[in-house]
Amino acid sequence: MLSISLLLNSFLLRAGNDKKTEPQYFFVGTYTNNGSEGIYIYSLDSATGKLSNLGLAGKSDNPSFLALNSNGKILLAVNEVKNEQSMGYIESFNINPENHHLTVVNKVLSGGAHPCYVSVNQEGYVLAANYSGGNVALFRMDGSGRLSNFIDIQQHFGHGINTARQGEPHVHSAYFEPSSHRIFVSDLGTDSVSVYSIKDEGNGTKLGKGAIPAVKIRPGSGPRHLAFHPNMKLVYVINELSNDISVVVLNNDGSFTTIETVSTLPKGYNKPSNCADIHISNDGRFLYASNRGYNTIAVFSVDQMNGKIKLIGQEPTRGDTPRNFTLSPNEDFLLVGNQNSQNIVSFRRDSKSGMLKYVDQIKAFKPICLLFCK
Repeated sequence: MLSISLLLNSFLLRAGNDKKTEPQYFFVGTYTNNGSEGIYIYSLDSATGKLSNLGLAGKSDNPSFLALNSNGKILLAVNEVKNEQSMGYIESFNINPENHHLTVVNKVLSGGAHPCYVSVNQEGYVLAANYSGGNVALFRMDGSGRLSNFIDIQQHFGHGINTARQGEPHVHSAYFEPSSHRIFVSDLGTDSVSVYSIKDEGNGTKLGKGAIPAVKIRPGSGPRHLAFHPNMKLVYVINELSNDISVVVLNNDGSFTTIETVSTLPKGYNKPSNCADIHISNDGRFLYASNRGYNTIAVFSVDQMNGKIKLIGQEPTRGDTPRNFTLSPNEDFLLVGNQNSQNIVSFRRDSKSGMLKYVDQIKAFKPICLLFCK
């Protein structure tokens, strides 16, 4: 009986280990001017952090940002281009559950030039941030993944103080606020985060602005992306041009208060660098940001009383120009795409300290967006 028990325990242990080593799949959006054909599928070994390239998932033109619908069966991608109508495109794809290959559902005009961000909520509303167009566009997606033509466009106006980068509006991202009907839209060109909501009016569905003015960021900052705290009414705004993060309180009356701005770079660093992406851990204890130029992931601890942040580490990305990065579904790993050195790097993440440890890297065509499958 003892030997049978030992054999059973051994079998259960192996089964548990096998489960832990199941791969986690992720899509990679690329720029397609260097041999890339579009969107690729990779896998992450959930036990070791080893990366594998599984090949082309679907052809697409400059799919620089990706998003999944709520059930994970539809992939959305921007085509960051400017056509003869001064617009780019948004594409939707069905995902084959067996091999993660993509089949085009449809493709529509994005409403402005060089769309660089797309997001979708549970109701099937879709947002596109058109960088060169300086606007945000609203779409509707049906249950089959088919996108409508844009149903509203909100054009931004104005400029910032950085004449090289802020001569006009540059809408860089558009987020549906978690557990809310508000929409937050960052504009690098005007140093603001605009706040909208979806309203059904007599002449159709529109992006309506509330009475509270936009969140104003310090002049010359260039807000790019956002991260919402999972437990507190806070949003973290990463500023591309000033290399820092603005911590903004979402007040109960709908107004906003910036409580601090913290650099993503070490003291004394004065060489060229620009921030790119930002993410917060699900427990709200650690915040991560990518530095392009200094080429690191900056690691911050988050005060659990007030949401303020403290820089606690800089992890080199083992490549040039870290653009987008992501946490794995169980947050044991952080993956970053280095655009110019054309590699993806995985780091093991310590959930207690928040720190990162290099594990593996793999070549990739100009990786711009990393998105795990559901």
